[in-house]
This record gives sequence, C-alpha cells and structure tokens, in this order.
Amino acid sequence: MLPVGLLTPIAEDLGASTGTAGLMISLPALLAALFAPLVVIAAGGIDRRRILCALLGLLLAANLASALAPGIGWLLAARVLVGFCMGGIWAIAGGLAARLVPAQRIGLATSIIFGGVAAASVLGVPLGALIGDALGWRSAFVAMALFSAAVMLLHLRVVPALPVSTSVRPQQFVQQLGHRGLQRGLWLTLLLVAGHFVAFTYVRPLLTSVSSMDASWIGALLFAYGLAGIAGNFIAGPLAARHPRGTLLAIASGLLLTPLLFLWVGSTPSAGIAVLLLWGLAYGGVSVGLMSWMMRAVPQAVEVATALYVGVFNIGIAMGAWSGGRLLDGVGLHANLWAAAGLAMVATLVIATTRR
Repeated sequence: MLPVGLLTPIAEDLGASTGTAGLMISLPALLAALFAPLVVIAAGGIDRRRILCALLGLLLAANLASALAPGIGWLLAARVLVGFCMGGIWAIAGGLAARLVPAQRIGLATSIIFGGVAAASVLGVPLGALIGDALGWRSAFVAMALFSAAVMLLHLRVVPALPVSTSVRPQQFVQQLGHRGLQRGLWLTLLLVAGHFVAFTYVRPLLTSVSSMDASWIGALLFAYGLAGIAGNFIAGPLAARHPRGTLLAIASGLLLTPLLFLWVGSTPSAGIAVLLLWGLAYGGVSVGLMSWMMRAVPQAVEVATALYVGVFNIGIAMGAWSGGRLLDGVGLHANLWAAAGLAMVATLVIATTRR
C-alpha cells in the first residue's frame, strides 16, 4: 500500500500520469493473486519458516530497487517482485494460526495475524505519505526496505520451525473451489476489495479535490484513518469468529455508506475527515472478517482456502486500482465514488441473501 499516498509526487517526478502510477498498486496485486497458489504448491514439503525468510529477503531487494528506479518502467518491474513476495508471504502466513496456538485460541490468533494485514493496509499509506512529504518518495521505499530487513531478522529469531507432513496438490484447489460457502466468500472478497480500492487508491486527490483539504495535512489524516482501521480490525475479529455473516454485513454496509457520504456531504474539510475515519473503521475489519468466513466454510483445508482468498483479494486490489485509474483519467473522481458504492451494494445484497 506504500505508493497510494505517494502517487502524485511519483507521477510528477517520473513523468507519468496519476492513472499510470496507479499500476504500482494494481500490477503487484494482480501478480500476487497468481503467485499465492503457485507458491503454496511449489513449496511442497519445505519448512514454511525457510520459505518466509527467503521471501522477506526478496522483499528487501524489491524495495531497494524501487528506491533507485530511474523511470516508471523500472519502478513497475520492481513492483512485480513485490507482488511475488506479497502473494507468497500472505498465503503461507495467513493459515499459520492453527499451527502456532492451541485449538481454543485459533480465533484470537487469526485476528492478530490479520491485524497485521489490517495495519499494513491502513498504516502503509499514511506512513508512506509522511516519509515522502518529509524526505521524498524514494526515502519511503528505503524505509520499507529497512522494515523488511528488521522483520526478516525478527522472523529468524522468534518463529519456530514449521515443517509440513503433506504438500498441497493442485487437485485440492479444484476440489475446494466446488464448495458453495467458499465460492460465496471469494465473490464477497472480490466485490468488497475492488470497491474499496477503486476509490481509496486515489484518496490523496480525493481529499484535496473533493474535500478541499490542504495537501500538508494528508499524511496526518491518513494516519488517523489507519488508527481507525486497526480499531475496526480488533472490533471485527472476535465478532467475526462467532458471527461471520453479521459482521461482514455490517462491514459491507459501512463501505456502501462512506462513498455516498463523500458524494453528499464530503465537500468540506470537516465532513471529509469524519467520513475518512468511518471509512477506516469499516475497512479495517475486512481482512479478518473475510478470513473468518473462509475458515468456517472449509476448516479442513485452511492453507488452500487462504491461498485462494489471497489470490482473489489481490485480484480485487488490482481491478479496483486499475479501473479507478481509468475512471479518474477519463471521467473524474465522482465516478470512482459511485463505482465504489455500487460494488459495496452488490456485496451487501449477497450477504443479506446468504443463510446464517
């Protein structure tokens, strides 16, 4: 999520349009969708701790390459490597709760793991914007490389060996895709995530153009959005473990309401701030809410379900960011908000018509 708050300065510095710069989000997300199941299959019986360590090392290299990019082509190539790392790390780490804690604590452990996803989704944007505004966008990618190195060292120190007794086979993906509960969960993932990113990828121009906010406040506002998102994750986590349908219905309704509020009352800075905080609270619960749905649907195949979920989640990011860029360049920001509301409305109807 790092480039979301830096799209405008990156586009200006590298001579690209804002819509083209949006490919820094959609391209790695699309490739992460492809790589997530492939990494799980290719991992075979290799200790998962070793695979995660190797992927973290590649992520360090990818962010250094991004910081040194002389042009948009180089930067997008580095982001391809980010997509490979992101798909593999998320697919493996997302299903580790059952292997790290006793059975009665799996729900809480899953909330904590996906609290990391929520924190990344919501804090990556404001931290990138704050560092970029202070030191330049290249420094933000250097900081990300340093974070990757720190996580790799921490991983080596504290994560136990994670051997596997059986490897995942391609046939298992085919089998699980026939499960109706999993199918519906994957459709909800696509709708909610694409709907969010069709608007949120361009949150910086949204706040400055629609809500008339001063650009110097963007970093701080996105940080407040991030805190609201983390709160949303830990509110949704325990609820989703017991009531995944009701929790997702509340989340989808919030993601339907926020773009409509931006359209109706978001033209002033104060209203824009209020809607942004509501947006963070609603989206913060998406990752843990959807993953709880997947685990409830196919508890016997969590690693397969996680890989499929990660794949569709990243397809949603790619579709939302790419289509949002086309709408922004061709029609304008208000079209992005209408598109986000439409997709959230479809997701809300899907959940409402699903049996408990």
